[in-house]
Amino acid sequence: MTWAAARVGVLALLWGSTFLWIKLALEGLTPVQVTLLRCALGAGTLTVLLLGTRGRHTRGRGTRGRLPVGLTTWKHIFVAAFFCNALPFGLFSVGQQTVDSGVAGALNATTPLWSVLIGLGIGTERGLRPVRLAGLLIGFAGTTLIFAPWQQSGLTSWGALAIVGAAASYAVGFAYMGHHLVGKGMPTLSLSAAQLMAATGLTALALPVGGLEAVHVEHTTLLAVIVLGIFATGVTFHLTYRIIADEGATNAATVGYLLPVVSVALGAVVLDEAFSFRVAAGMAVVLIGVGMTRRQKQKPDPQRDVRIPPASMVATPHR
Repeated sequence: MTWAAARVGVLALLWGSTFLWIKLALEGLTPVQVTLLRCALGAGTLTVLLLGTRGRHTRGRGTRGRLPVGLTTWKHIFVAAFFCNALPFGLFSVGQQTVDSGVAGALNATTPLWSVLIGLGIGTERGLRPVRLAGLLIGFAGTTLIFAPWQQSGLTSWGALAIVGAAASYAVGFAYMGHHLVGKGMPTLSLSAAQLMAATGLTALALPVGGLEAVHVEHTTLLAVIVLGIFATGVTFHLTYRIIADEGATNAATVGYLLPVVSVALGAVVLDEAFSFRVAAGMAVVLIGVGMTRRQKQKPDPQRDVRIPPASMVATPHR
């Protein structure tokens, strides 16, 4: 297994568990409170990691351990924080008040399709290869199989629509980050820490709307918020930034197709949500689709490019 594949696997596990932790955190907190706490804990986690790298040089680009500088850069960070953090985090918390965690993960798996559509619209997905396009469609088919809209009611509820809106917002955020922030000479750890700081500030502005209510924090709620903030937000977001930097926004979004596998499994085991053969089959289809979308174009083998001249062209040494 390559490092890239391992990183995607870890990201899928952490990101897929997000919906479980949100569901548990909502037992004692409001959506705005959950969003604010996960942003703040994630920002704090990455800031500590950022400070720990201070003093290490990176390829002549200055010293690690610093937040980004410049008004223009911070403007881009705040825009990215709104679309990739504050808005979708809030929509997920609102949506999961009425939607199961497994279904939320399945709905979030529409992010890759939004990402491809946006990429085609802004010109970053030129010449999408048939294999990757087929993989995206197969992944969506697997998600539909898990979701099974023909068997459930209320799928057009505000909760479901909020989660679909969050998935679309992720795609916008990924594209914006890839275009305006990644590859500009700033370490991704600095960018991810700064972006979660900005998201914390943006979410704090929403406290008057549902964020000042009394909280009922029990052990389960407290544990869920801590894991959600540190691991499912801080660590996960930094890994996402790394994938965007290394492989592009669309490849980062394709990780979303793995989320139903994790979210449905955790929902069934921990929260006793529905699980069936249909769901298992959908997971298998999703994995096939993700594998196709992440398939890289093979590079020509330099050994095979060496043309051996015919025997008649080979000079015969003089005897």
